[in-house]
Amino acid sequence: MQNDYDFSTRRLLLTMLKKCGPLSVGDMAKQLAVTEMAVRRHLNNMERDGLVETTLVRQPMGRPSHKYSLTINSESQFPNNYHNLTLDLLDELASSSDENVIGRLFDKRKEKLVRKYADRMSANTLQDKVIELATIQNDNGYMAVWEQDDQGNYVINEFNCPIAQVANKYNHACESELALFGELLGTEVERIECLAKDGKKCKYVIQNK
Repeated sequence: MQNDYDFSTRRLLLTMLKKCGPLSVGDMAKQLAVTEMAVRRHLNNMERDGLVETTLVRQPMGRPSHKYSLTINSESQFPNNYHNLTLDLLDELASSSDENVIGRLFDKRKEKLVRKYADRMSANTLQDKVIELATIQNDNGYMAVWEQDDQGNYVINEFNCPIAQVANKYNHACESELALFGELLGTEVERIECLAKDGKKCKYVIQNK
């Protein structure tokens, strides 16, 4: 029951800041009819998760006040319809252009990501590159975990796909990610399980040659 309460309070704070922020701890405590200590505990956790930030606001009289507001990262905590918009745009593009245009679009996205992450993949060992790639994917919401198998090859398992709605309809997304891994790691990569094809995860085997 305590966990349910904590989640509910966190949700109420997020919604309150979305509608009325920036707010002080006192403002939020008064609206929720809870103690300021309880509000601070949630705000500390939310600040740690990158969802809120503080600004020091000077008052005409008295001590400055800390005001809390949401960060751009908090957008993931609220309902959105981005995947439907993306699919509508891709469908419109596919219907009004030649059949290869979607593939070229994902190829350009892959090339952009290769340039973006190239400096982070400058480690000397393949293992260091695998670790960095797993970190990149985690930062992007893929819930990635790396390991080494009995044959000495590396494995990256992704338990979430933030672009699942797109990948389920356009296989180009999966092909692009596989090509991206190969280019960033500089070795052969094989995907042997895929969330978009009813797998429990996306599993990549990285050849350690």
